[in-house]
Amino acid sequence: MSGHSKWATTKHKKAALDAKRGKLFAKLIKNIEVAAKTGGGDPEGNPTLYDAIQKARKSSVPLDNIERARKRGAGEEAGGADWQTIMYEGYGPNGVAVLVECLTDNRNRAASEVRTAMTRNGGSMADPGSVAYLFNRKGVVILPKNGLSEDDVLMAVLDAGAEEVNDLGESYEIVSEAGDLVAVRTALQDAGYDYESAEASFLPSVSVSLDEEPARKVFKLIDALEDCDDVQNVYANIDVSDEVMAAIG
Repeated sequence: MSGHSKWATTKHKKAALDAKRGKLFAKLIKNIEVAAKTGGGDPEGNPTLYDAIQKARKSSVPLDNIERARKRGAGEEAGGADWQTIMYEGYGPNGVAVLVECLTDNRNRAASEVRTAMTRNGGSMADPGSVAYLFNRKGVVILPKNGLSEDDVLMAVLDAGAEEVNDLGESYEIVSEAGDLVAVRTALQDAGYDYESAEASFLPSVSVSLDEEPARKVFKLIDALEDCDDVQNVYANIDVSDEVMAAIG
């Protein structure tokens, strides 16, 4: 799982500095709109919305943009789109399994974008079900260290259903069953710990270890997929060492 975690962390740092910040904002706004539409516009009664807002705020999305997205989703303001979640499956270089999560109001456009990004970057589309079984849906909370030890974190979240705590360098990744995500996040809040993000994610059950050159190719494919407007998340079953990550930069 370390490869997934390290890439998640690297991506997280990269996003903060990225010229793609506008794209990141758009994805976070879409998450808020969908969460409000699905579970209602009150963050206190809708944990998914609460977490979507929290992540947007931590990523410096302006508060009025967040509030407008919440209102659109909840039907308090006109203009909300009819978003659909679609998962595409594929293979990247070196047989890496890739899951692509889209949130779109146009299935044909989304499929075309994903297929183009795949084929231009050494990947190929796969039939539904041929890749998904290699991933498990999990709850993932990212918590900045702020002087906390791994034991501190474990003590706070163990009874809430946390399965493991991974050290990501500057933060911890706390993994649980997707259904225990809210309990784990709440346990951290009750302990007075300010978490970075909490969301359901897909973690690989089997990973492919990559050297520098294949890792470059896979990350190029992931970048291309993430550049698609309809793509919300990309998951890949890669394991990349610290040395390779450093070499790639």
